Amino acid sequence: MILHHLYILGITVEAITGALKAGTKKMDVFGVIIIACATAIGGGNIRDVLLGNHPISWVGHPEYIVITTCAALITILLSPFMKYFHRVFLVLDALGLVTFTIIGVRMTLALGHGFIVASIMGVITGVSGGVIRDVLCRDIPLVFQKEVYAGVSIVSAWLFLILHAQGLPEISVILITLGTGFSLRLLAIYYNLEVPKFNYTQMD
Repeated sequence: MILHHLYILGITVEAITGALKAGTKKMDVFGVIIIACATAIGGGNIRDVLLGNHPISWVGHPEYIVITTCAALITILLSPFMKYFHRVFLVLDALGLVTFTIIGVRMTLALGHGFIVASIMGVITGVSGGVIRDVLCRDIPLVFQKEVYAGVSIVSAWLFLILHAQGLPEISVILITLGTGFSLRLLAIYYNLEVPKFNYTQMD
């Protein structure tokens, strides 16, 4: 299944970004692994807990922990070279965002929930890992202040739901959503598109 392979790629890339973020905070190896795993599979964990879906993803598939842990350790070893792959990580992260969103939506629908819940769970699956990473590293989550990110997840979730409701073959729905969401995210990165910011200065 294409989503499974993309998911493995996605958690690997997210684990690398988590490990690099932990490195900027000068964490020890254990801390790096924890941040990497939380970044990679945190969104899915939150989704499963909220939906009461047991066992949660990594408990049912412990190989996910092995993959993300290995990605973290490799990142530590190859950290001097990681700066050369910054653009590659951005592209793969965009693909991972849409993949995670689709997986979240599909799983929620399979559990019998409606479109609103499915769309929310898709976004939670897509963006929560990065939020957990930044909170643990004591930073404002990037999803709240950088290029359009959560917006891409929202659009991808609803596009999938609309196409699914039209009765299209699932593979077509997946590919169309992947292509559209991926393209939107790349455009947001290239043109530095951002959601308008709220800047409040308290007045005496």
